[in-house]
Amino acid sequence: MTKALISLFNVRQRYAGRTVLSVDRLDIAPGSIVGLAGPNGSGKSSLLRLLAFLESPASGTVTFEGVPATASPGPVHRKVTLLVQEPYLLRRSVFGNVAYGLKARGEADPTERVRHALEAVGLDPERFARRQWFELSGGEAQRVALAARLALRPRALLMDEPTASLDANSAALVRKAALSAREKFGTALVIASHDMAWLHAVSDHVLHLEHGCIVDTKTLKQKEE
Repeated sequence: MTKALISLFNVRQRYAGRTVLSVDRLDIAPGSIVGLAGPNGSGKSSLLRLLAFLESPASGTVTFEGVPATASPGPVHRKVTLLVQEPYLLRRSVFGNVAYGLKARGEADPTERVRHALEAVGLDPERFARRQWFELSGGEAQRVALAARLALRPRALLMDEPTASLDANSAALVRKAALSAREKFGTALVIASHDMAWLHAVSDHVLHLEHGCIVDTKTLKQKEE
């Protein structure tokens, strides 16, 4: 039996004394695609932050490959990354943004990884690498942010409404690049989205959340991309 990549056990998350998430057990398998559905305020973003080890739960345990982990900086943060709906870009060039995480991990020459990551999100390295962060459209900025995460080849890529504010072309490129990460590197994807057609088309499982609880799990057939 394959060991879960990320697991939640009896997790409760509270903000200002209010319980916003209650999950007794959740396993994210390596290389799987898990969709998160539910209305605004249902707990999807809180769940993603816990899965990304950006927050520690008020109670319960979150593990990575069977080992408990927290939001304190550690090795797990080199393997799991979150793309939010409106990502923050560093005040530097596109190349600098995509290369930043690689350099922080000791990559001496990140040029090839940066080039491949930009190509994966549909941005020509020759045209975009030298552009500054403020020269990008919203869709281009979102794709640069995704490229920065893809360059790291994470074990898990978490995405919070990644296409909600994008035009159809940019949204299609983001979707294609995310699925490519699973195909090429075995990256597990956890995607929160209101685009139910896309979630059902690509996910192995879709979890429906309401009031901070998983109220339904729909298992879908494995899709051939």
